[in-house]
Amino acid sequence: METTHRPAARVICLDAAHRLLLLRWRDPFDGTWLWEPPGGGMEPGETPLEAARRELGEETGLDPAAVRDRYVLVDRDVRWNGKRYTGTEYFFVAQFAGERPSLVRTGLLPDEQTNLDTHVWIAWSDLGSLADPVEPPQLLAVLGALVPGGPWVDRARA
Repeated sequence: METTHRPAARVICLDAAHRLLLLRWRDPFDGTWLWEPPGGGMEPGETPLEAARRELGEETGLDPAAVRDRYVLVDRDVRWNGKRYTGTEYFFVAQFAGERPSLVRTGLLPDEQTNLDTHVWIAWSDLGSLADPVEPPQLLAVLGALVPGGPWVDRARA
């Protein structure tokens, strides 16, 4: 399997009730499913924060200005579309005043339109109830590092 290093940035979005936004993607290569926060590859000359804000806008239509200028680095090793993607990604956080803000998909590329199945605003305590894998597996620990005072901190240590 081909291995690719791809610099990327992702955004953990929280609504007013501290629910996390996850997107459910179908791998076009083998049909497997995964849940993941919005985000994607950095374009040449783009800073991680610029990439995070751009990707959030493209994938969700949510306000990119909500992304805070604070990040956690996360080592990733993900298989997607017949390739293995490895490297360190920047994870940011964005908090929204409303509950379950509506999303729009108008910024998605045609293949993304095809492969993005749905989204969910899910309570952090319910992450384990999702039938498909959540990426990254240590998402609660990442959230705990980004928002140290949240109720998920003790759970992330477990």
